[in-house]
Amino acid sequence: TREGAVEVLDAGALDLSYRHSCIPEKGYIVLEAVLKLKKGVSEDIYGKMKELKEQRVAKQPLEYPSAGSTFKRPEGYFAGKLIQDAGLRGYQVGGAQISEKHCGFVINKENATSAQIRRLMEDVQEKVYRQSGVNLEPEVKFIGTF
Repeated sequence: TREGAVEVLDAGALDLSYRHSCIPEKGYIVLEAVLKLKKGVSEDIYGKMKELKEQRVAKQPLEYPSAGSTFKRPEGYFAGKLIQDAGLRGYQVGGAQISEKHCGFVINKENATSAQIRRLMEDVQEKVYRQSGVNLEPEVKFIGTF
């Protein structure tokens, strides 16, 4: 907890849904997780893992460091498409860049600082809003000062 107490919560107490849990709302820091897995057929599992990896390699800029998908998907839109339509594919602030492979990712192309990444994200939000009227909400969480 924020106060430093350690609590053990079961899955039901976490209020889990798509991209949501009570963890950030309550300011919790997760120290450990116990996962319940289902048995499966090894060949099927490896086949699915291979398929998903191939999709990621083909579509995502895995050759550069990033925090993954940078903006949440706005209702009825795709963040990457809005960014692309605003002419921001490859847009760069210092070493931070909108990926040319997938506009939904901000990559650390050349030793970007956190301030450069933050500035790039703010520029993207402003330009996308001017172009489309859609406000992009960051998927990533900012900790500290920039």
